[in-house]
Amino acid sequence: MDLSQLKIDRESGAAGAAAGRRPRRSRAPLVWLVLLLLVGGAAFVFRKPLTRAVDRLRLPEVSITKAVRSSRQAASAVSGTSANGYIVAAKRAALSADTPGRIVEMNVVEGSVVKKGQVVARLYSDEVRASVQRTEADLASAEATIARTIAQREAASADLARLSAEVVRAEAGAGEPRVQRDWLKVDLARWQKLAAENIQDQRTADETASNLARAEAALQSAEAGVAQARAALAQGEAQVRALEAAVTEARSRVAVVEAERAQALAALDKLEVRAPFDGVVVLKDAEVGEVVSPNSQGGNSRGSVATMVDWSSLEVQVELQETSLEAAVVGEAANIYLDAYPDRLYRGKVLRIWPTANRQKATVEVRVGFEEPDGMLRPEMGARVVFGVASAAPAEGEAPAEETGILIPLNAVVKVDGRRGVFAVERDVVLFMPLELGAERGGRILVTSGLAGEESVVSNPPADLNPGDRVRIKE
Repeated sequence: MDLSQLKIDRESGAAGAAAGRRPRRSRAPLVWLVLLLLVGGAAFVFRKPLTRAVDRLRLPEVSITKAVRSSRQAASAVSGTSANGYIVAAKRAALSADTPGRIVEMNVVEGSVVKKGQVVARLYSDEVRASVQRTEADLASAEATIARTIAQREAASADLARLSAEVVRAEAGAGEPRVQRDWLKVDLARWQKLAAENIQDQRTADETASNLARAEAALQSAEAGVAQARAALAQGEAQVRALEAAVTEARSRVAVVEAERAQALAALDKLEVRAPFDGVVVLKDAEVGEVVSPNSQGGNSRGSVATMVDWSSLEVQVELQETSLEAAVVGEAANIYLDAYPDRLYRGKVLRIWPTANRQKATVEVRVGFEEPDGMLRPEMGARVVFGVASAAPAEGEAPAEETGILIPLNAVVKVDGRRGVFAVERDVVLFMPLELGAERGGRILVTSGLAGEESVVSNPPADLNPGDRVRIKE
């Protein structure tokens, strides 16, 4: 088989292809057009981010702050001599029981208003209460003993009168036998003399002697009755004295039992935590079931059950620089501004100046009291005190002034062409606004003219910033 017919003639094929190829146009302009459209579209879509990126590289970054409009009273806090401090209570007490115990009753929470002597909490007291009941029973028994002994003494004293009457009656009964005996003695001597002289017979004398013997026997019996009556009287008097001693002893016993009861009541009272003065509870330190101890140093027991303050004793504690100490004079007026209510003025008075200074801080502690405290005050609130101010208040019926002032940071003030002012930002362009400025204190300055309030001003403007420049506001 002849396979030569199947051979491909490459030369003739390449020549034929070259003969049939047509010339083509260049596609480069179309590609550039597409690329231009794509870039334009991307620039349109991302124009804002791109603009911000360019501004971030080209424009200066500045911080802005608001010109704050506040009351003239608050604005006055930047003038004069002032100091920052906190509200404290001159009269403050952490309440605790005098003896360790477990709380079984808690009668207050934070904010409770309590009166002097009111029971704030009670500790477990069943054992002490039983002791009080026992001493009260002992006291009742001792008082009953006194009453019984006094009754016996009164009865014995009443019987003394009867015994005295018996003595008197016995002595009276012994008088007649004594007289009879004395008469018979005389009569016997007379009859014996007559018998001796034989004038009268002996028989009469013997009868008289016999009568005398009977009279003496009767007298002895009467005298024995007198002695017995006197002995009974002496015994009665001794009994009265013994009963008086028993009454004294019973009264002494009552005094002892009363002392024991007073001791038990005092122990019971120690288990009741009472308010030492009128005030407000600012902190509840324990709950029912916890153990409190006045000498607690930690562990499982608490040192106090609650902390209270006397609201009328609230005052401001400030640390005044030694160089400004002359501005604080005891008894002089001062203005107080609270951080919580900066637009509200509280009239105050310098109460006392500490007799020693703080060497490290070069300050002296000063206490300023409120002329008219109200319910908005709270201990530990931040406050600012301005010393050396007029204390005149509006006349009766006169409304307080509503003047306002504008405060700006001191670092926002610049000088352009010899004039002091600020750079205000409108959109992203800074404008120079000349101002009339007042007193400055604590990094703030009072604007008396030139701002209406709420303007955005540049803080710490760059040295090369000029009016009309565009800026980028720091976020």
